[in-house]
Amino acid sequence: MYSEEDINSAIEAGALSEDAAASFRDYMTELRGITRRDEENFRLLTSFNDVFVAIGVCILLFAMGAIGAAIVDKSAPSSIYDISMIALVPAGLVAATSWALAEFFTRRRRMALPSIILLIAFVWSIMIVMGALVLIPFGLAFGPEDFSQAKAMNWQPDETQGIIILSSMMLITAVLTTIATWLHWKRFMVPITVAAGTAALVGILIATIKLSSMLALGDGSDGIPMLPMVFVAGLLTFAFAMWWDLKDPERITRRSDVAFWLHLLAAPLIAHPIFNFVGVTTGGDLTIFDAVLVLGIYVVFGIVALIVDRRALLVSALVYVLFALAFLFDRFGSVELTVALTALVIGSALLTLSAFWAPIRRGVLGIVPEDWRDALPSSEQELVAA
Repeated sequence: MYSEEDINSAIEAGALSEDAAASFRDYMTELRGITRRDEENFRLLTSFNDVFVAIGVCILLFAMGAIGAAIVDKSAPSSIYDISMIALVPAGLVAATSWALAEFFTRRRRMALPSIILLIAFVWSIMIVMGALVLIPFGLAFGPEDFSQAKAMNWQPDETQGIIILSSMMLITAVLTTIATWLHWKRFMVPITVAAGTAALVGILIATIKLSSMLALGDGSDGIPMLPMVFVAGLLTFAFAMWWDLKDPERITRRSDVAFWLHLLAAPLIAHPIFNFVGVTTGGDLTIFDAVLVLGIYVVFGIVALIVDRRALLVSALVYVLFALAFLFDRFGSVELTVALTALVIGSALLTLSAFWAPIRRGVLGIVPEDWRDALPSSEQELVAA
């Protein structure tokens, strides 16, 4: 299997002419009955060797983390420096190993699944490394030099100062993690890198805002509610994904792959707060109005998905729709067939949408202003299956 990235690489190397590549793409469009723009291509496996290598990568990274943890004396940390080392050494070994392995399996072999695993391992471990490094100067400046001495003096941290320091540390960690992720992106160009860095940044920023708001509001306040911040983060991530998407409406470059992973990140950040507000995730009993509202929201998600030609929103909201449909079937007397009918309706709807995605999308694009429509991936090509 060859991805768009492989075809573009062959063109750059002179192994394939642009005309030949265009002819090949047109042929595959006719053969499959759907345009490449509508397929949302992304590469996860090139062969079973990807799985084989991925297993080896996971085992080796686990081993490096375990070796790092064994090197550090965790029995009785006596200072902030000792605590930092407990996290820094194993995470640093994992980050360094991830980068080294990526030099071969990502940069040279271009293996998809191992590259994704190595990238996620790098971002997660480098975030821990940066947090541990930031802890050292802050801990030495504002904390006790020696834990035993602090215990003898009955030292207690100031709560207000502690929240300010912790928020500052988290912001610095977020910036340093973003820089490290950007360097990884510039070196290896793994499409999921941007989404992974965005996820780390979003998580740290939300936690920082939460802590800061608790301090600002005072009086034991819980601070700004979490889910509204998650929803805003989802909208911003979606906008970021669209920025990448609009730079490649033909979906033949790496930008489209980057946008795919960003949409995959944005979708649950948007969907979960909305359905939580409706009451699907709170554990309470749904009303008929709530269930119908869930279905209505899913229809809106479907229209948005068709307009931007991305299916991530539909997938992320699927579990909530299953719950709402099951409730409706149960309420209206089909108790014995609740699960079967729910699966039948959703499965049939998804397969129908998949089979007729292009013609349905052409109809939905009719409601979009012409200027916007011109910037979006086109579905105007006549399709064999349509």
